[in-house]
Amino acid sequence: MSDVSTRIEHDLLGDRAVPAAAYYGIHTLRAVENFSITGTTLATCPDLIRALAAIKQAAALANRELGLLDAERCDAIVAACLEIRGGALHDQFVVDQIQGGAGTSTNMNANEVIANRALELLGAARGDYARLHPNEHVNMGQSTNDVYPTALKIAGIGAIRRLVAAMASLRASFTAKSEEFRDVLKMGRTQLQDAVPMTLGQEFGTYARMLAEDEARLCEAELLIREINMGATAIGTGITAHPLYAELVRERLSAITAIPLVTAEDLVEATQDCGAFVQVSGVLKRVAVKLSKTCNDLRLLSSGPRAGFNEINLPARQAGSSIMPGKVNPVIPEVVNQVAFEVIGNDVTISFAAEAGQLQLNAFEPVIAYSLFRSLAHLEAACRTLDVHCVRGITANRERLRASVEQSIGIVTALNPYIGYRNATAVAMEAHATGRGVYDLVLEKQLMARDQLDRVLQPDRLTRPQVLAAI
Repeated sequence: MSDVSTRIEHDLLGDRAVPAAAYYGIHTLRAVENFSITGTTLATCPDLIRALAAIKQAAALANRELGLLDAERCDAIVAACLEIRGGALHDQFVVDQIQGGAGTSTNMNANEVIANRALELLGAARGDYARLHPNEHVNMGQSTNDVYPTALKIAGIGAIRRLVAAMASLRASFTAKSEEFRDVLKMGRTQLQDAVPMTLGQEFGTYARMLAEDEARLCEAELLIREINMGATAIGTGITAHPLYAELVRERLSAITAIPLVTAEDLVEATQDCGAFVQVSGVLKRVAVKLSKTCNDLRLLSSGPRAGFNEINLPARQAGSSIMPGKVNPVIPEVVNQVAFEVIGNDVTISFAAEAGQLQLNAFEPVIAYSLFRSLAHLEAACRTLDVHCVRGITANRERLRASVEQSIGIVTALNPYIGYRNATAVAMEAHATGRGVYDLVLEKQLMARDQLDRVLQPDRLTRPQVLAAI
């Protein structure tokens, strides 16, 4: 008596019982058994699943146009792909994201789910592969070696765009704070020592500018990964694919995804080269490093409240200690710092994985995908968290900032053109030794008249270039 809860499927290793309710098949089943690594399945990466479905849809349409796939099977495959792209059956993508086989398990998971849903739409039973086969029909004209990297690129483009949008929102918040603090004078610092005056607005404007630069770099990286290798099949020679297939599938895929994809000039090179992923990861590392530096600054500027800089106030998000009453920590910048550390580590992983490719294929693209998508997703979340839960609520301790300028020896730099470096050095040393202010010492030594000194030390003159003859 047969077990109605399973169906029997066959592969080159033999027969296996697959759960009857499953849309995946024997290849996916074996992959689940083989790769229990991260506990993170393809189902947690909807961008990748939708990209795979878009590729299978485009391939079916191209093969039908070439007369290689009949209309009935094509329509069923397309309908199944449309459902998956709409969010259906994602729970059936059960393979671990890190896997051996250069992504074959991912490709076969997609082939089997699409085939079995297409069979249902045709009125056939799941597993009736004589009617519609995962390899022969869903995977027609394809190989994991062109499907998988192309899917990674399409999924990556969507993730890049979301990250850019999150960065743009964070940049807008920094820009708003720059405007709010445009008249707040403070001391700038180099090597954590007093330097020369600036405005808090200039400081926050710098954070906005750094984000803008990296948004541009990410957009450039997106252009790089629009190049795909569909039609390459196994190693780039196009074996089993129609001569016109590569261009047709690119056209259909561009139309489906609304991304202006281009076919690589050399498919053999494109199939083995992971340089585009290295480039994207490098830009993400750049974003992470600069974002982490910004968070370091926010933590330092808000340190205190009594024994630190105490120049700005970060929004209080939660109690900071289980033992110290009243303590509030900069938890939002801290979590962003940690995301940055992860992204930097992911970049190392991606670099090693790209370097480890051999001859005509890189077998380590799954860990590249896993690391890259985590970097993209976590950076996006970090930017949104920093924006909403921190930057928008920052306030300035204006009196503290003004006092730091008035008490600082650093303002003597502004007097160099008027009293000379030697006199300025002497004033600075005496101010440091006695604790007296630079302003009073300059007047006492009759190095400048009061009205001239007042003009030189005006905020607008201290924070931007000036024509000396105008004084």
